[in-house]
Amino acid sequence: MADLSTTYLGLKLKNPVVASASPISKKLDGFKKLEEAGASAVVMYSLFEEQIAHESLALDHFLNRGTESYAESLTYFPNLDDYNIGPEEYLNLIAKAKQAVSIPVIASLNGVSAGGWIDYAKKMEEAGADALELNTYYLSTDTELTSQELEQNYVDLVKVVRSQVKIPVAVKLSPFFTALPNLAKQLVEAGADGLVLFNRFIQPDLDIETLEVTPNLQLSTSSELRLPLRWTAILYGRVKADLALTTGVHSAQDVLKSMMAGARVTMLTSELLKNGVGRVAEILADMQTWMESYEYTSVKQMQGSMSQQAVAEPAAFERANYMKALQSFDASKLY
Repeated sequence: MADLSTTYLGLKLKNPVVASASPISKKLDGFKKLEEAGASAVVMYSLFEEQIAHESLALDHFLNRGTESYAESLTYFPNLDDYNIGPEEYLNLIAKAKQAVSIPVIASLNGVSAGGWIDYAKKMEEAGADALELNTYYLSTDTELTSQELEQNYVDLVKVVRSQVKIPVAVKLSPFFTALPNLAKQLVEAGADGLVLFNRFIQPDLDIETLEVTPNLQLSTSSELRLPLRWTAILYGRVKADLALTTGVHSAQDVLKSMMAGARVTMLTSELLKNGVGRVAEILADMQTWMESYEYTSVKQMQGSMSQQAVAEPAAFERANYMKALQSFDASKLY
């Protein structure tokens, strides 16, 4: 049988299929089912900066101050008492998960500022987390905030978190940066051991009947793999960090492509939410069949084999690929 083992953030994993942050990891039973299905590690449900601040009542004061003035403003903010689980419960879940499963447990901390909430990075380590994923989910709407300032905030945040913990730290990024390779390099220099490509922003919808802005979760599809696949291939070998590919991973073929692009692991959620945790075992079995058919002895053998540095036509990952795709389209089919 082909060897599916890989390493990520210094952790030895039995395969490259990691369960990313989702409601499945909200309960202890979810961790057990993921391990039984064959997942090599689990990224926990994110603990948000807002939740930590809310527990100290500081954020609650500012969110509620003045909101009674306009009826529509009441819907702008979530009820944090009902959202996810609180900080202490989160830390307890880490400890219980480490007792219940033998696979690595990666904590997820979501925030954008350098406040006291960062102390929870250390608390997560103390609770037993094997690594920490810093989920930088931030949408800049300030017309005065420059891209340089925003990127520096990210770099400073990684530096502060890195100073708090000894366990590996990965940074989950958005694809919406002007010079992503340079930012990736800065983050690694600031202390990031890994980069997760990419954070999938949840886009709001508009209800034209009720005139409300409504959050609407749309699960990913395999077609969304192309964006993180491209950047994984570009960054492989250019930054000294492990690359994790997430968004659009639904099949064995998706995992295999990700490995060839240069990822150490793939992370999936939508496929598990849609078709069940058992899909992990099916994907791993399909990987084994494919690798044996094409005489691959290990995952490590294929990692980076189709990165930008390795392929015969590196420009295929750049602007030339855009022109080539346009030229290849057969417009006669439209008539």
